[in-house]
Amino acid sequence: MSVELDFSTSFGNAWFPLPVFTASGCASSGRELSQFFPLNEIGGVVTKSIMIKPRLGRPTPRMAETPSGMLNSIGLQGPGIDAFLANDIPWLVSTGARVIVSIAGETVEEYAVLARKLRSVTGLSAVEVNISCPNVENRGQVFACHPESARAVIEGVRRTLGGDLPIIAKLSPDVTDIAAIAREVVDAGADGLALINTLLGMVINTSTMRPHLGGKTGGLSGPAIRPVAVRAIYQVHEALPHIPILGMGGVRNGSDAFEMVLAGASGISVGTASFSDPLATVRIQRELAQLLVEKGFTSLRQAIGFAHRDDEVNGE
Repeated sequence: MSVELDFSTSFGNAWFPLPVFTASGCASSGRELSQFFPLNEIGGVVTKSIMIKPRLGRPTPRMAETPSGMLNSIGLQGPGIDAFLANDIPWLVSTGARVIVSIAGETVEEYAVLARKLRSVTGLSAVEVNISCPNVENRGQVFACHPESARAVIEGVRRTLGGDLPIIAKLSPDVTDIAAIAREVVDAGADGLALINTLLGMVINTSTMRPHLGGKTGGLSGPAIRPVAVRAIYQVHEALPHIPILGMGGVRNGSDAFEMVLAGASGISVGTASFSDPLATVRIQRELAQLLVEKGFTSLRQAIGFAHRDDEVNGE
C-alpha cells in the first residue's frame, strides 16, 4: 500500500493501533481464533460477557438459521468472574492482545461488584458494559431499554472503576429512541458506545408447531440486521458526534465496515462472520484499510462520520 494510512482509533484514554475487534460472545476469550492468526494483529479482543457466578446458559437447541442471519439463545454461559480472571485474562495478556472485558449482571449492584473485581487487573484496555440484559430488580425488563436503569448501571460501574479504565456501554436496538439512551449513559460516565447488540427474535418450528429455541426467543445477528445497525450508529453519532462508537451487526467484508465508519463508527466488531470464516476479522480489517486508501483518506479518523457532511463539504 503506497499511501501511509493512520489506522489507529481511540475509546476514552485507550488507544488502539487497529480498528477491528472481535464481538463479545462470538470468540469467547480468543483461544479458538488464536489458532488462525495472532490476536495482536487486530484492534483487540472483546471477551464474552462475564457474570459473577458460573452459568450453564439456556436449554438446547440454542441456535437457529434465519434468512441472512441467525438466532442464538446461549444465555451468557460462562465460568464466572473469578475463574475468568484466573485463567482467561492472564492467557490473553500473554498473547499481546489488547483486551476489552465485557461484563453483564442481573442487578445494578452485580455490575458494580464485577467492576470492583476488574479495578486492580493489569493489562486491560477497556470495559464493555453489556446492559442488554434482563433486570431482575425491575420485573425482567432490559437495562438498556430504560434510561433510568441504563444510567444507574453505568453510574455504578464508573463510580467503582474510577477514571482510569474506559467504559464502553453496549446498547440494545430494541428501543424507540436509541440516541436518548446513549445520552443517558454518556452523561453517567460512559466513554464510548457499542452499537448494536442483537435484535430479539423468534423462530417457530412448523413441524412441531412449537418455538424452535429452548429459550423460545433469541438474539438475531448477521447481515439481516446491518441496516438497523447503520441507522443506529448514524443517529447516535449525529446526536453525540464526539463520542466514539464501536459499530457491529452483520459486518461481512470491508465495505460493510466502511459503511459503519461513514455512519459514525470509530471501530468495528466482527461476530457472526467469524463462525463461517475464522479469518474474517483480519480479512475485514485489511479490506477496510484498502477502501480507505482508495477513497483518498490518509487516516481512519477522516472517514468517521463522513456521511454526515453536507453536499458542499462532499464536493457534490
